[in-house]
Amino acid sequence: MGTLKKPGHIAIYLHCLFNGGIERVILNLTRNFVARGVKVDLVINFPGNLFLWDFPPSVRIINLEAEKILTRVPKLVRYLRQEQPTALMSANHFANEVALLSKHFAGLPTRVVVSEHTHLSQEVGNSSPLTFKHWSPLTARLFYPWADGIVAVSQGVGEDVAAITGLAAERIQVINNPIEIDEIIHKGKEPLDHPWFNSPELPVILGVGRLEKQKNFPNLINAFAKVRQVRSARLMILGEGSERERLEYLIRELGLENDVAMPGFVRNPFAYMARSTVFVLSSSWEGRPVVLGEAMALGTPIVSTNCKSGPYELLDGGKYGELVPVGDTEALAQGILKVLSGQTKPADPAWLAQFNLEGTAQKYLDILGLTECGFRSAVPVK
Repeated sequence: MGTLKKPGHIAIYLHCLFNGGIERVILNLTRNFVARGVKVDLVINFPGNLFLWDFPPSVRIINLEAEKILTRVPKLVRYLRQEQPTALMSANHFANEVALLSKHFAGLPTRVVVSEHTHLSQEVGNSSPLTFKHWSPLTARLFYPWADGIVAVSQGVGEDVAAITGLAAERIQVINNPIEIDEIIHKGKEPLDHPWFNSPELPVILGVGRLEKQKNFPNLINAFAKVRQVRSARLMILGEGSERERLEYLIRELGLENDVAMPGFVRNPFAYMARSTVFVLSSSWEGRPVVLGEAMALGTPIVSTNCKSGPYELLDGGKYGELVPVGDTEALAQGILKVLSGQTKPADPAWLAQFNLEGTAQKYLDILGLTECGFRSAVPVK
């Protein structure tokens, strides 16, 4: 691994820390940056679930104490003026807009790179007009042109950002979410104390993600009910979120209490993935779901909705997993049954190699204006 001849200072700005894929991407990138000799500040409005994530000890956690929306820009401006990082990277709404506004008011040459991790048009289409999220295309159109760099985590997300903002496609760089394959495989081998994985005659179907509307876990639970009509199996969903009560009610309504488990967020989901018979992504929309790459790395067979926009790209059009229509419970159940019958599509190691952390981290350092030879000139993307 190369090291920077001139140490850089990167600030990574997030709304807060949840229990999702963005956090895992940021964690992996941060570890790589630190290993290269880069100084990293993790700047957050408030901690959220900070205790769930093991960032390197050298990473400074800057809590802006900015739970109120109107306090975020002035507090981030104050941080930028005091610390003057070489570059600031933000992720998703409305952290991206706050980062761009803060650079504007700070009056500093700090290079600001915004990263889009979701298919914004789909997210807005599924949100209420009464929420801030519904207005994110307008704010993106207004503020993204100010960015020194724009990252999209999939080709589909990049095309969506270009369509929403009116920016040329060349302004948007697609950088895959990294897959730390060696670490994933190592953690997949760690002991797992759960009785369901001691009964190989009963296959375990696994879903992982925040318990939110986007992930459409009701579709997975309903599909599992159809699977149960054909053969015995169990379903486990890892994650936490606002939909828990609704999902628990649906499980009781379908009489599946003994065969569906939702243990919440776990520190090592890879031990569960590695021992599951099939991994299912039931989302209504995604950017580039990290969990699909992790399941591929572990060799766990995959069934995924063909939602916009990441699964099709990650699974190479269905070559490395079953793709089914969004919201089609019957198709999802049939896809699961197909895998349970032994019809699997393992990923080619050469395909996985393109998602390696080292290469991904270097692309981020390049767009942030840092290279192994020192700083790159902070020239805005044309």
